[in-house]
Amino acid sequence: MEQKIYINKEDSIVSMSSNNKAKHYCKSGSTVVFQTSDCYNGNLKSESDLFHLIDYSNINPATGPLYIENAEPGDVLRVDILEIKLDSQGAMSVSPGRGALKDFVEEERTKIIKIEDGYAVFNDILKFPINPMIGVIGTAPKEGEVLNGTPGEHGSNMDCNKIQEGTGLFLPVNVPGALLAMGDLHAVMGDGESATCGIEISREVTVKVTVLKDAIMPTPFLKTNSEYITIAAGKTLDEASSHACFKMLDFLKATLPLDLQELIMLLSIAGNMEICQVVNPLKTARMTMPIDLFDKYNVRI
Repeated sequence: MEQKIYINKEDSIVSMSSNNKAKHYCKSGSTVVFQTSDCYNGNLKSESDLFHLIDYSNINPATGPLYIENAEPGDVLRVDILEIKLDSQGAMSVSPGRGALKDFVEEERTKIIKIEDGYAVFNDILKFPINPMIGVIGTAPKEGEVLNGTPGEHGSNMDCNKIQEGTGLFLPVNVPGALLAMGDLHAVMGDGESATCGIEISREVTVKVTVLKDAIMPTPFLKTNSEYITIAAGKTLDEASSHACFKMLDFLKATLPLDLQELIMLLSIAGNMEICQVVNPLKTARMTMPIDLFDKYNVRI
């Protein structure tokens, strides 16, 4: 029987880099449990705790990194998200000057939101079904050091609410072992993450990690039950969305026996361009295509 590997949230990093020392090692095909902190590193426990009092150097901790044996530069790391467990409460924080609505926030405020019977309880009237997702998940970049708050080609703070239980995330292997890390869970988050936060929450994620050789998808890449998704980051939303679109076109070119003009038409008919977040140092967008379209050509990832 396979033994799960557990990584404690104290083994964490605040930036992704090839210089980070691996905290744990595993083989391809292993099941790994990452215990995570929320993006505030557990510092907002009550509504009297305010964001400006937090040491910003400890924001967005990601548990890891994990070294996956036989993962070499040029490979793709498949991360199947098997289960996401949440704590009993999460937190939200708004402040003047932060987020897409930064000019309208009149005062700094923290809101504690209880998780009860599968719902996030916003107030006495409003509650929302939980939709657990991972905000920060990535591998080491090719070069340099990237703070966990910034998304990129290596993944990290994509804040894509499709990264949830039952999905497969494909990330690039840029350095030996990949150096996978993750954190920043959300109980619920709308596309855009307009206030700079979803319902930020901690606990744990169970994943299966698999090294793929000669994979064809442009990373970061996501497979849900019904969609293939390309994800891209950029300085502007226009840049991010265009890049996500180009990535999906590359995937279509590699998998479907149609000419370029037909593929472009197909992308406009069946593809959906969607926003992940607009509040991080780089914006993130995604392009989705229905899996059943690929099934007609016997293409399966």
